[in-house]
Amino acid sequence: MTEYLKIDAGRIAYDVTGEGPLVVLAHGMGDSRHSYRFVVPALVAAGYRVANMDIRGCGESSAEWPGYSRTDIVALVRHLGAPAVLVGQSISGGAVTIAAATAPELISGIVELAPFTRAQSFDLGGLLRVKAHRAGTMRLAKVMLSGSLDAWMSYLDLAIPSKPADWAHESARIRTTMARPERMAALRAMTKTTPADAGAQLARVACPVLIIEGSADPDWADPPAEAERIVADLPAGIGEIAVIDGAGHYPHTETPAEVVALALPFLQKTLNPADGGPHA
Repeated sequence: MTEYLKIDAGRIAYDVTGEGPLVVLAHGMGDSRHSYRFVVPALVAAGYRVANMDIRGCGESSAEWPGYSRTDIVALVRHLGAPAVLVGQSISGGAVTIAAATAPELISGIVELAPFTRAQSFDLGGLLRVKAHRAGTMRLAKVMLSGSLDAWMSYLDLAIPSKPADWAHESARIRTTMARPERMAALRAMTKTTPADAGAQLARVACPVLIIEGSADPDWADPPAEAERIVADLPAGIGEIAVIDGAGHYPHTETPAEVVALALPFLQKTLNPADGGPHA
């Protein structure tokens, strides 16, 4: 059942499933909480209370906002009750980083899926060398400049190399949603944001961090190298990296079993289902 949390001039949609320690899921731009449809049941079965949110501008959350602040996830954790482990994909990788740095009393750990968590530099060599990276960058640029729905769907086709079984239905749902002018406007606004705000907070993160990359993610010429750069900017010893071979920018959709298998040991280290709190 969809619930809503009023924040500033809008409201954030979310749902909560299961009982136990809190895990909050946040998706990427132009997407919705439906992208975690394969992950939620597995986490609930493992003994967690899972809050799955639509970030501002997406899904059932308000479409129009004065800005795209990435602090809504902290408000949701305060509303539902801490502590929590946060899972953020793409643009929300930066959001969970900011949350961990600015509200350490609420956050026990963060999992970043294909995250944009640091300022990006123009990689001309990578664009020339890696065809998929070049194609993905060009398609996203077209979305940003013209709001092309076809370009967005073409990007998703590239970014999800291993299609889930329900992709025909899911892609049709995404196309219908993103054909709405206010939703495309939100996506275009997000493409113009920078993750530099999250990068500035990396050194302040104190909780454990798990970064999961897909080796075939077209958003970077070398996805594992991007994960290594993030870990290098974190305090020593708190970051770990996992790479899923062949996965693209949406590993939770493409390879949910692998994502859950990586996440569960991390959750056991940071949230204890037996007592509902952080692991001792």
